[in-house]
Amino acid sequence: LFLATLTYDTLRFEYEDFPETKEPVWILGRKYSVFTEKEEILLDVTSRLWFTYRKNFPAIGGTGPTSDTGWGCMLRCGQMIFAQALVCRHLGRDWRWIKGKRQMDNYFNVLNAFIDKKDSYYSIHQIAQMGVGEGKSIGQWYGPNTVAQVLKKLATFDTWSSLAVHIAMDNTVVMEEIRRLCQSNMPCAGAAACPALESDVLYNGCPEDVGLRERLTPWKPLVLLIPLRLGLTEINEAYIETLKHCFMMPQSLGVIGGKPNSAHYFIGYVGEELIYLDPHTTQPAVEPGESGCVPDESFHCQHPPCRMSIAELDPSIAVGFFCNTEADFNDWCQQIKKLSLVRGALPMFELVERQPSHFSNPDVLNLTPDSSDADRLERFFDSEDEDFEILSL
Repeated sequence: LFLATLTYDTLRFEYEDFPETKEPVWILGRKYSVFTEKEEILLDVTSRLWFTYRKNFPAIGGTGPTSDTGWGCMLRCGQMIFAQALVCRHLGRDWRWIKGKRQMDNYFNVLNAFIDKKDSYYSIHQIAQMGVGEGKSIGQWYGPNTVAQVLKKLATFDTWSSLAVHIAMDNTVVMEEIRRLCQSNMPCAGAAACPALESDVLYNGCPEDVGLRERLTPWKPLVLLIPLRLGLTEINEAYIETLKHCFMMPQSLGVIGGKPNSAHYFIGYVGEELIYLDPHTTQPAVEPGESGCVPDESFHCQHPPCRMSIAELDPSIAVGFFCNTEADFNDWCQQIKKLSLVRGALPMFELVERQPSHFSNPDVLNLTPDSSDADRLERFFDSEDEDFEILSL
């Protein structure tokens, strides 16, 4: 019988059930009542992909660590928020995992993208090695911004999901930048090369290639990650209402953050408490079977989720949203604008349109759909990582 090694954090909450409260429970854009929908709440939570520390996986980089215990918690939280985006993309928000029930192929395709081996799109191996380019040595602790930047780079190789990943820097979401990125008709990295002509010529010029047509859809599903700092050493109370509203939006992917040097994946809230999945449990690495099926029970948290007071949250977080269609994005923008009118809710970030001054040359936009991100990134320093470490002293 295998016993998971549990940290004090996990043990403290392991079997604590939801409080009997009239307050609604919000999980990633869904509203529940504890009194009438307890089973639905737990099924929703259990259906999220849960990534924890693992041991005895193939050495990272061939000679590196074979376990991420003690250093991989933010990398695992990055996997969880991204896995939720892939679940929404390929299975839908209504999909549920039922123990022992045969799952569809797409479910295993999603899960296989995160398995602990070097050739999975979003494996701990890929995240740790891609992080070297962000100045993080393998085995070093990440902050929310670093893991977001790394996942964005890895997503370019995932042609199956064909996601547009945008990281909004400087607390500012520029709508025009996102539309340009999502409407970019250039095939994504790894897709069949086609002459860089105007988008309508591309469509008409390759009518036979249905695969290419799919890769040239007018709107790529958007994963929007917003790294934020909501205070100096503790969260400023003025942001709490806004943070809660993020979990109420149907586009919500949740939040990655936590306590100093201890990362969690926050999926909702009840009252003044955040609901989260905790990666601080070490489980043995899982080997995929011949057929691509994976023994998957250890990837679903089958006890009530952990909770903590919102006031305990470290101010460095990244908030995530998924907009499958342009209508989803427009709806999200409307909700963010309405949120700025809520009393006692200080906006966590700014939403701006910024009219483009270069309508005359659309081709240039298509070729470099995300160039402004890179320019901004040069100016932005990843301060939250250091702060996570300093605060723990």
